[in-house]
Amino acid sequence: MSIPETLTRQHWNYFLALDDDVARLSRYLELAQTNFASYSLELARILFTAASEVDVVSKRLCRKLDENSKAYNITMYRDEICPCYPQIIDTRVEVPRFGLTLNPWEQWGRNESPLWWKAYSNVKHHRHTHFSDANLEHALNAVAGLFVMLLFLYRNEAENAELDPDPTLFRAGSPFHVGRPFYDSPSHSRPLFYRLSD
Repeated sequence: MSIPETLTRQHWNYFLALDDDVARLSRYLELAQTNFASYSLELARILFTAASEVDVVSKRLCRKLDENSKAYNITMYRDEICPCYPQIIDTRVEVPRFGLTLNPWEQWGRNESPLWWKAYSNVKHHRHTHFSDANLEHALNAVAGLFVMLLFLYRNEAENAELDPDPTLFRAGSPFHVGRPFYDSPSHSRPLFYRLSD
């Protein structure tokens, strides 16, 4: 007996694993501004995992925009992605369960690297002096940054409600319009669509 298999979106699945990690973490550390400076090995792991995946996904998006792209670092990604998708700078990510709104790419609007990316670099290269940068604020923004980058990489799939299943904690905010398509299936099984507002 054979088992049919379809192509999966590995980067989306990777993000969903991080979304689940943050949901589990929230049982032990409240996702609240008063805890943003809290740091730990688990938060370092989430920060590293998310930022490393952002690197991979950003490179893929650059090559999707220009098959001859040679971008290989955060500054080069910014220089290639922002002219094509200027909305990325203002894209918000919400964590409704905890009343949080994140703007992970806002520093790109000032031609700077995101603060969470700088934290990732600091912890990666100078952990002995910068371990406190592996904190809740940077970890949340790194996961949110990955989410945003995936919505642009998988833009067609996102618009057609093909990114399934939905994240548990993270929700796309402005400038995305998020909803569920209308078709004959139970509403709980309908994946969300993500459409950029005009």
